[in-house]
Amino acid sequence: MAWKGAWERDMPRGWHRELPRLPALTALRAFEAAARHESFSRAATELFVTHGAVSHQIRALEEELGMPLFERHGKRVALTPPGRLYAERIRDALLQIADATRVLQSGNRDKRLTISTMPSFAARWLMPRIGSFIERHPELDVELLSSNTLVDFGQEEVDIALRMGTGDYPGLYVEKLLDDVFFPVCSPGFNGGRLPEKPSDLAGLNLLRGEGDPWKPWFEAAGLDWPEPRKGLLLEDSSLLLQAAAEGQGITLIRSSLAYNDLLSGRVVRLFDVSIACPWLLYFVCAPGALESAKVQAFRGWLLPEIDRFREVLAQWAD
Repeated sequence: MAWKGAWERDMPRGWHRELPRLPALTALRAFEAAARHESFSRAATELFVTHGAVSHQIRALEEELGMPLFERHGKRVALTPPGRLYAERIRDALLQIADATRVLQSGNRDKRLTISTMPSFAARWLMPRIGSFIERHPELDVELLSSNTLVDFGQEEVDIALRMGTGDYPGLYVEKLLDDVFFPVCSPGFNGGRLPEKPSDLAGLNLLRGEGDPWKPWFEAAGLDWPEPRKGLLLEDSSLLLQAAAEGQGITLIRSSLAYNDLLSGRVVRLFDVSIACPWLLYFVCAPGALESAKVQAFRGWLLPEIDRFREVLAQWAD
């Protein structure tokens, strides 16, 4: 009880006073949106509910208050004078709730590190390694978002993006991490274990296709005047291409950074000694203002040595 008394003495005056009965928050939100738009239909669209739901909420609110808040003229509505005054007060109150929520969440935001990267890179490179970062920084809650869509740092709560591209990201901090190369791989058991010995042996074999990984440049590097394959399994994600190859469904062209673990384990084998440079490089990207934050610096300090070690072991498959 002594603890309770001390706690109460530290709170603002009136803190422990019981609040009077309040209208339902859903009804107040419906009323505020309808008052702002002066339209039940537009309020329903904003709140992702039906016109009838908004009308019902406002009707119940008017009954609870004992007065009309809107004048109805067919499908058109207009605020009554008391309704307009009430709408201003309710909007101020809802904005205060939103501000208080933002302040509370901003404190937690400092402890949450959100990283966006491509699904293939997340699955094949980052996930097998990120456990060591989490162990080193238990104070951070790591959130990994896998998406092929570029991040809008001004609109999304993302701290870091790891992207394959040209590095042309105006207004952002961009740091090159890794070059890469493409080469063909397949399961050691593909075609009954009778693997092609030279590039021309690929004729008639099942070549897996990726939307952003064309075969024709590799054919040219191998001295083959062949068109881009138009038949066979087409997969959007490079990680799925590698999975299909590992399961014996065909031969795929893959980046060395994605194939590394599967090559090491023997799930796939590299074919031939012909490789081509990947036109996209791996970049570390963040908003300039976020670069000096403790959590971004912590991740960058862990990532760069990991990339350096990986680059060294990758060299054996890059040539």
